[in-house]
Amino acid sequence: MLFYRIMKNSPVTSDNLNRLSLWVLSILRIAIGWHFMYEGIVKLGSSNWTSASYLLESRWLFSGMFHWIVAHPGLLQAVDFLNIWGLILIGLGLMLGIVARYAALSGIALLALYYVANPPFISSTGAFLEGHYIWIDKNLIELIALIVLFVLPTSHFFGLDMFLKAIRLKARKPIPDPVPVHKASDGTLVEQNERFGRREVLRSLATLPVLGAFTFAALQKQKWESFEEKLLADSPDANTGATMRSFSFSSLKDLKGKVPKGKIGDLEISRMIAGGNLIGGWAHSRDLIYVSKLVKAYHHDQKVFETLKIAEACGINALLTNPQLNRVINKYWRTQGGDIKFISDCGIGMDPYKGIELSIEGGAHACYVQGGIADRFVLDGRVDELGECVEIIRKRGIPGGIGAHKLETVKACVEAGIKPDFWVKTIHHVDYWSAIPEEENDNIWCTNPEETMAYMEKLEEPWIGFKILAAGAIHPKVGFPYAFRAGADFICVGMYDFQVVEDANLAIEVLEDISLQAERHRPWRA
Repeated sequence: MLFYRIMKNSPVTSDNLNRLSLWVLSILRIAIGWHFMYEGIVKLGSSNWTSASYLLESRWLFSGMFHWIVAHPGLLQAVDFLNIWGLILIGLGLMLGIVARYAALSGIALLALYYVANPPFISSTGAFLEGHYIWIDKNLIELIALIVLFVLPTSHFFGLDMFLKAIRLKARKPIPDPVPVHKASDGTLVEQNERFGRREVLRSLATLPVLGAFTFAALQKQKWESFEEKLLADSPDANTGATMRSFSFSSLKDLKGKVPKGKIGDLEISRMIAGGNLIGGWAHSRDLIYVSKLVKAYHHDQKVFETLKIAEACGINALLTNPQLNRVINKYWRTQGGDIKFISDCGIGMDPYKGIELSIEGGAHACYVQGGIADRFVLDGRVDELGECVEIIRKRGIPGGIGAHKLETVKACVEAGIKPDFWVKTIHHVDYWSAIPEEENDNIWCTNPEETMAYMEKLEEPWIGFKILAAGAIHPKVGFPYAFRAGADFICVGMYDFQVVEDANLAIEVLEDISLQAERHRPWRA
């Protein structure tokens, strides 16, 4: 009702604002319109854009509704459509000055939703990002500017609304009312001429060149991007395995379902588990010594949060990583409301006892002795200590496991009578060019896959297969089915944010493959 009364009876018009104010406000209106148009056009041109990740970040008012939207792909698609075209139409209305007050009101509503979904509160990680200034962010600033434009309209001074008003006035029949007058600066009364002159026509249509400039800039941008893409695709400086003619990523709108789950004890976890090596920067990159620093730089806290949110949206509810990531995991739980389960490898130096304590203090839902540590303990004749570690973990009320790169480690534990709640064992084929089984090479983690399959088939405990892609040497389309056919009940996969949906879809496809069930000899142990 308040907005209706303002729309009908606003005391502020272009007649009682000074000309300088009208010019300044008109420029502000056009600039905001340009911004809205740009955001809408960019999203329209991106086949992978979706509002899902933004909605998943919501932890304030209506967060339940926002998350519910993401969980329903059809509804999410409708929201994306309304968002894109809402931005474009609002931007067009503001830029051209046509139904500008309705465009401003619509923009206020849209920006209010943006703000409510992700407010820049002190407790939010957004408070430390560009554009978020503790309670105030760019959305709120632009929203306030639109309120000003709604209350102080400018489109009847500079915009197509002025032209439309003149057409409406011309269409009316003349009414024999007294000639309107206004008081001049010297006090004399002067007839008010309502005739729409040439100057007014030019001013009302002056926003059209602005739209033309926007269109030209957008086309030029597209032209240069297309030229660059064509140049790189058609005429690369060198042809290598990394040279790609096209490159696209799957987004949440491409998700085909949720990754199935299984159990380790009473802990229900997804059949595909997110690996933490990439997040922590422990990249097995052969002789590329810069890669670990690169992935650490990429995975700042906010990027980790985005990755985990996408994973949870895909049904991936577990992260297997090191207790050194306790801080970021707890921050994710605290500030983002995430529910992802933390499986810790307890890898602190060569001291699993310290690793267990730190992991449990950090909220781990399951712990195991990291594979490299377990391998070393077996070589040093300390097998019994691995059993002690499992019992310590169990006494703390969570599942305890043992990891291994070498099959000999698993055999030694079994022969010693140790029965962990789960195994974490490497499994991958060795038919890739860099698979040279030499001790000093960081390029192979399962030297005897066939023997591993045969031995693990006899064990009754659940098995988490890891290093299934040989640290990036094997394509997931090969590595995923290979690991599940080998007998792994779960697979642990390191993923960047842009890989999660594609990997989740692939895991779902593989697990639903009837032929895989027939070729798998080991019963599902989870």
